[in-house]
Amino acid sequence: MELSARNSLKGKVKNVKSGTVMAELTVKVDAGTVTAAITDASRERMKLKEGDEVSVVIKATEVMIAKG
Repeated sequence: MELSARNSLKGKVKNVKSGTVMAELTVKVDAGTVTAAITDASRERMKLKEGDEVSVVIKATEVMIAKG
């Protein structure tokens, strides 16, 4: 699969919280953890569960940094 996103982190799913509409996945990557909110339908279709090896793909038009 080819993607236009330049930021991809390989990791392992550490936690899955499934809700009525949305699911929250916590993925352990080399730099720490990343938490992503996806539709629960996507979680189900992809059969995502704890222990799965995944790639976290980040495609953003804006990145904000705040201090103070």
